Amino acid sequence: MGLSTLAFNALFTINMGYRAGDRILVFSDLIRTDEIVTAPDLDRRTRLLAVARELASFAEAKYGSGLFVDFPATAASGVEPPLTLWRAVFGSGIIMQLEAAGLMAPLLTKAINADGLERARAIVGGDREAVADIIVAMSNNSTSHTNFRKLACHAGVRFASLPHFDPAMFSTSMAVDWHALAERTARLVAAVNKAEWVNVECPNGTAMHICKKGRQAEGDDGLLTAKGAFGNLPAGEAYLAPLEGESHGVMVVEWGPTAKLSSPLTLTVADGKVVKIDGDDPLRQRLEAKFAENPNCRNLAELGIGTNDKASRPDNVLEAEKILGTIHLALGDNTGFGGVVAAPFHEDYVFYQPTVTLVMADGTQEIILDGGCLQV
Repeated sequence: MGLSTLAFNALFTINMGYRAGDRILVFSDLIRTDEIVTAPDLDRRTRLLAVARELASFAEAKYGSGLFVDFPATAASGVEPPLTLWRAVFGSGIIMQLEAAGLMAPLLTKAINADGLERARAIVGGDREAVADIIVAMSNNSTSHTNFRKLACHAGVRFASLPHFDPAMFSTSMAVDWHALAERTARLVAAVNKAEWVNVECPNGTAMHICKKGRQAEGDDGLLTAKGAFGNLPAGEAYLAPLEGESHGVMVVEWGPTAKLSSPLTLTVADGKVVKIDGDDPLRQRLEAKFAENPNCRNLAELGIGTNDKASRPDNVLEAEKILGTIHLALGDNTGFGGVVAAPFHEDYVFYQPTVTLVMADGTQEIILDGGCLQV
């Protein structure tokens, strides 16, 4: 039995909890003709598309169900996928109902309000036969923070998101002891949930004061076996949506999603938003363009703490944010995990050797990471 066969089998049986009769859908995205892609990214994305097709073929051969869908890449992570994918997952009948109710357009543009989203949930949840049981999202750009993903999970889909995935991860961060990782993650979540504030300091000058009041941390442990479960693969983090409008400090960003920056960027955060960027790396221009498109992209969306002891590579954010002893901070959308800010953007930045201090309601403090060493 080859490496890919073993890895694919583990993904479906351990991570996704395959059950007889489950309907499986795998999707990926294509490089658009207007994209500027580096040679390493071209190689990785070519391999990603190929392995996504291979995974769907494996599922079809082994389980009798393995639909594959591809589409041109979206503009960024957090942008809604095209109607083609919605129709493949939910079925034409549900899409027609969403369109007739005037909901499809605001869903696709992330302009839908809370009432509209509830109406969409009622429609999507009304026809279970039109929805897959397992979705493996292998698009380069993430669909995690989208209405598409939220509605799929509402309908009961077990959803694994693998943005920026590199097939080499099957033999590294995907080869972890998932049950030990789950226990470690649960301990960290329990510790974080005692706090009202989380302070982060890193040797590179990062110093953030993150407000957790009223928010609950959750764990991404890779065991997506329950109805409606969602998470990344590879997995391994405790994460939360900071309370909007409160966090403040400085983020010194050294790594982008797939490469080290030419020089660090310093992001100043006040009232829960990025208010200033200093530095010369091209990421600055890209972020400033996103902020100009939609001010919600400035939002400090997430604090995450890595728990995967098999993760190690810093040049791929999907794995980097899971590295045991790192933290990551994200900007943009946080509506999928307890926040209230919607944006067509969600991007994570990983920080190394952090010291993380919990501050409780009574002012007592507890260090849970000391220079990147886990203390709980």
